Amino acid sequence: MRMSLQQSTRATRASWSRLGVWAGWVLLALVSMNPSAWAEDTPGATSDPAAAPAKEGDGPWSGNVSLGYLATTGNTETTNANFGFEVDYAINRWTHGLKGSAIGASDDNDTTSEAYSVSWKSLYDLSERNYLFGRARWLKDRFSSYDQQVSEAVGYGRRLILQPHQNLTVEIGPGARQSELQDGEELNETILWLGASYEYQFNESAQLNFDLGVQAGEDNTFTEGILGLKTKLVGALAAVLAYTVRSNTDVLDDSEKTDTITSISLEYSF
Repeated sequence: MRMSLQQSTRATRASWSRLGVWAGWVLLALVSMNPSAWAEDTPGATSDPAAAPAKEGDGPWSGNVSLGYLATTGNTETTNANFGFEVDYAINRWTHGLKGSAIGASDDNDTTSEAYSVSWKSLYDLSERNYLFGRARWLKDRFSSYDQQVSEAVGYGRRLILQPHQNLTVEIGPGARQSELQDGEELNETILWLGASYEYQFNESAQLNFDLGVQAGEDNTFTEGILGLKTKLVGALAAVLAYTVRSNTDVLDDSEKTDTITSISLEYSF
């Protein structure tokens, strides 16, 4: 079956968007070779990445691994399990991060939830508050209208609040998304990425996090919000309570637009 003119136009725009994203990654690398041209003339900003003294005991690697499991038996047998990891590598003005998660749930041996995600993000600091970013993500959800969604974006981020007990960061940038629906239909489109991240430190043991990401496309807008509360238990071990909301504006007729996930897990940081 021949592709309609409208579909052909959208596919062409999506192809140019992917090309633009890759061009953005190249630009990000080129900017990193000449940081002095972008540094702010403000206290704390420096054109020499090596000029910022490293904190004693700090290393380039950091991250965490989390695992949660809940099972009930009796009149109803249910199981819920979740796994996640995050690894960051920071050197000079660069920070690279890899993150992944997997969740599953069953009710009387019938699977009711199954989703996986892997994401990559690179940041290049222009100054203490401003940075450029490139990000890519793969999301597969067995019980969503979209069997899988792959997105890429590049853009600009700013740290609006930088305080000892709280931080607020916002991001914006163009990108592209390739989606495959459960009925086999493929959807390629240009997106606008909007992101926000907020962290509040109550004390040395308790921390609140909220991350919001919006992928606004011509056919579908995907929104994900994650609210988390972390409490240190002992040493590097912490308990994490998280509530996730995922929403697609355009779904199949027999699917809900919004999914929610509540998880409790133990997290080990390194």
